Amino acid sequence: MKFRGGYNVLLQGKPEGVVKPMPEPDKLYLPLRSERFMFGELLVKDGQDVQGGDALARDVNNHGVPLLAPRTGRVRLDEKENYIILEDVAKLEEHADMDKEELSHIEREMGAAGIKRYRLLSLGAWQFFYDAHTGELPDPLGTPQAIIVSTVSLEPFLSRGDAQLHNRLSNFTRGLEHLQSLLEYQPIYLIMPDIKSEFASLIRNHIRGYAWVKMLEVPLTYPYDSFAILARKIGLNRDKGPVWAVRTEGVLAIDRALTLSKPCMVRIISIGGAGINSPTHIKVMPGYPLKHIRDQYVFEPAARMINGGILTGQMLGEETLGIDTECRGITVLPELREREFLGFARPGWSRSCYAACYLSALRKKFLERFNTGMRGEGRPCISCNFCEDICPAGITPHLIHKYLYRDLVEEAEQARTDLCVECGLCSYVCPSKIDLRQQLIDAKKLIEQEKEEIRKEKMRQEELARKAAEEKNE
Repeated sequence: MKFRGGYNVLLQGKPEGVVKPMPEPDKLYLPLRSERFMFGELLVKDGQDVQGGDALARDVNNHGVPLLAPRTGRVRLDEKENYIILEDVAKLEEHADMDKEELSHIEREMGAAGIKRYRLLSLGAWQFFYDAHTGELPDPLGTPQAIIVSTVSLEPFLSRGDAQLHNRLSNFTRGLEHLQSLLEYQPIYLIMPDIKSEFASLIRNHIRGYAWVKMLEVPLTYPYDSFAILARKIGLNRDKGPVWAVRTEGVLAIDRALTLSKPCMVRIISIGGAGINSPTHIKVMPGYPLKHIRDQYVFEPAARMINGGILTGQMLGEETLGIDTECRGITVLPELREREFLGFARPGWSRSCYAACYLSALRKKFLERFNTGMRGEGRPCISCNFCEDICPAGITPHLIHKYLYRDLVEEAEQARTDLCVECGLCSYVCPSKIDLRQQLIDAKKLIEQEKEEIRKEKMRQEELARKAAEEKNE
């Protein structure tokens, strides 16, 4: 496959491949919101005792995906808004919280494959699925044209596939077999890094006997692991049906749900960045207290914690108590609170720059110690075309920015804003410090809203025309 654009940001703080379990907490803080989910329908009451695996809440707008209790404990609903707090937490045998009546209904309607999909949804494994083109949660009872399974994670400081697979290769291959059993004839594309290593060769040899798996290798350049980019390069067009996508941890969750009939309670997430004393991977559960992680790993007195990677993550405010159910990694950066003395006069020996305008351009590749400083003030676009050169989707962010600045939404749509994969590289390379990524995200939402309004108005006009025709016939 041929790719365009892309860029690797070389930074200090890359997590090691080892996985360290965190101590069991006595209290869990489960957020009711995550990147894709809003668990608005509560299924428990204040003071109720729950077991590990019980459904605490449900997102009714995302196929009823549940928020599961990671441990046995007592529910507290009034301590913190938008949180379910579990106190007196204990690690006991978890169970599968499934509706037997609903299970028998699905068995009659859809057979064995339908039961497996319902189990994935009820046991928390379906949360790991994505629609490759939209990033949303796909319909568990739908039919995909293909499934993309990626073992590659290229955004700095996000959880790596090799860390997820450590000592669990047999679980991964068994999960692939379960995944194939959900399909009829649709292919599964396994995305592997284009590298030569003992571990990569072991995976290739393990998978080689599966004729229904098509193995594809991608260069280790960000963001070639993007599901949307991969779907387009493979030729899986959006108008031909949904494309399901799942990462390494999702395949392992599928294996746990369908082999053991147990809920997916634990996550392996990364903890990295220049503000961490020993970047690594940690084993936690949703709701794990952020304070425990901060006390054990963050050494900077003033640090910013980010939920996700360095380019696409969202800042974790002081009010955030626990990790959410979709967290893949935590990035910690030193907070720059004092202005650098004569910063404009410094040659930039220790700073990297896409434009190669720092003295560091004379150095070999090095890892930069990143912080929260912007390195200058925001300025108008100078049409340097860096964002266009680096864009993996082949769009022109600087042109779309100018359209949006003049409220030319139709022109922005014609410039194919919808192709943006939200990788954040355009914002990173912009010398004017314009947050192009957020502008493109907002523009896509605005365009979708206007399309929906046009659709509703068209339906209203058709309904009026139909009623007028009926009255005329009478």
